[in-house]
Amino acid sequence: MGCTTILVGKKASYDGSTMIARNDDSGSGHYMPKKFVVVHPQEQPRKYKSVISHVEIDLPDDPMGYTSVPNAVDGEGIWAASGVNEANVGMTATETITSNPRVLGADPLVTYQPAKDGKEEAAGGIGEEDIVSIVLPYIHSAREGVIRLGSILEKYGTYEMNGIAFQDQNEIWWLETIGGHHWMARKVPDEAYVVMPNQLGIDKFDLEKALRDQEKYRCPCEEYADLEYMCSADLKEFISKNHLDLSMDGVLNPRDAFGSHDDSDHVYNTARAWYMLRTLNPRTKIWDGPNAEYTPFSDDLPWCMVPEKKITVEDVKYVLSSHYQGTPYDPYAAYGDKSMRGAYRSIGINRNDVLTLIQMRPEGEPVQWLALASNAFNVLAPFYTGIDRTPEYLSATTGKVSTENFYWMSRMIAAMADASYNKSVFHIERYQEKVAAKSHVILNHYDALLAQENDEGKCKKLQEEANEKTAQMLREAAADTLDKVLYELSGQMKNAYARSDA
Repeated sequence: MGCTTILVGKKASYDGSTMIARNDDSGSGHYMPKKFVVVHPQEQPRKYKSVISHVEIDLPDDPMGYTSVPNAVDGEGIWAASGVNEANVGMTATETITSNPRVLGADPLVTYQPAKDGKEEAAGGIGEEDIVSIVLPYIHSAREGVIRLGSILEKYGTYEMNGIAFQDQNEIWWLETIGGHHWMARKVPDEAYVVMPNQLGIDKFDLEKALRDQEKYRCPCEEYADLEYMCSADLKEFISKNHLDLSMDGVLNPRDAFGSHDDSDHVYNTARAWYMLRTLNPRTKIWDGPNAEYTPFSDDLPWCMVPEKKITVEDVKYVLSSHYQGTPYDPYAAYGDKSMRGAYRSIGINRNDVLTLIQMRPEGEPVQWLALASNAFNVLAPFYTGIDRTPEYLSATTGKVSTENFYWMSRMIAAMADASYNKSVFHIERYQEKVAAKSHVILNHYDALLAQENDEGKCKKLQEEANEKTAQMLREAAADTLDKVLYELSGQMKNAYARSDA
């Protein structure tokens, strides 16, 4: 599953928010419609069973409600993608990442084995289908999210390598799985941002500190604010026993030890990280030309950097929509070496199903921003999360193509605009700017109303009212844009003829 993630610490963001954002992309050869819903406590199972791996997990009796962006089509499980719970903790899962044969040989992935040749069925571990649903309803901080998921991984294992982000108002934590049962997690520095393109990414990890601090893991006390690293308890022995540390100086680099080192990474993965870093730190390093410090195939791109200026919601949308604008690799470029166009896998790709950006604000309610279908042509809009219901325009998605929901409208706009790019791109730019501006107008208006309201029920109604206004704004803007790009594409039909009837 190809995805791209960016995490923004509270001192790196424009308003002091923690922000976690991820593109949820379909695998090659299909698209998965997505919907935006609220899962209420009574709807949460007490015994969870995975569709893909058949693993069964007993869940606690006290779940919280949470927002979710699950698949709109049955058959592959829930795939909740991301959400915010009642304790104002956000989560996105997962970024599929890579490993190497030494790790996977030492701690194999836990894959489902169907009954065969007289052998009983053997359940697999957990995966992207499951992780949000079995973790988010039960955690009260980002740190708790790491602890809960880590314990589940150790007990049940996983059938795939994954990266998962957790956030609250104060912290962002990034967890990466290592083989079937091991894991490590690092706190995102408050002043930095992180980029992740389907590779195991952490390039610095203080293993000794992580092991020394294990008694602090369950304590939210202020004296433990220096907690930066967490990992499975036997990670040091696992590394030593299986000769995984490749460093010459004794300083562990997790990316070297646990990650992949394949030629395919240089086409599919590293270029995405290169472009995001290049965009947010254009003058910090030399990114282009014969003297470049980093290139699209550099294996040592930084996992995190301090940005040159504070990062906005619009910046996050831009980098997660990238098709290498301003470089020779842009598939839409009308300049440069034609042979280099589309050389690298874009971030804003046709297979984007949903972009979610969770903004945990220091003042005001949490906001979950959503964009559906291909990011190069879609729009990002905000939705409050302290709600009991979501707008039908986003919640009623099905597998049937329809102009009555935002997912399919977004996919139709993208396909038509791509096919008529030179004529339609300015319609897309106006669409994106209009929705971005109106989104902030709605947020500013309702933030002011919510700041004056102390009644929980009335606050919930105000948030639901704001979400309905946002959905109606999206409905109108998408319909107008669809009309325009359909006109442009119709004008490019092969049977077009300029002369009108007399």
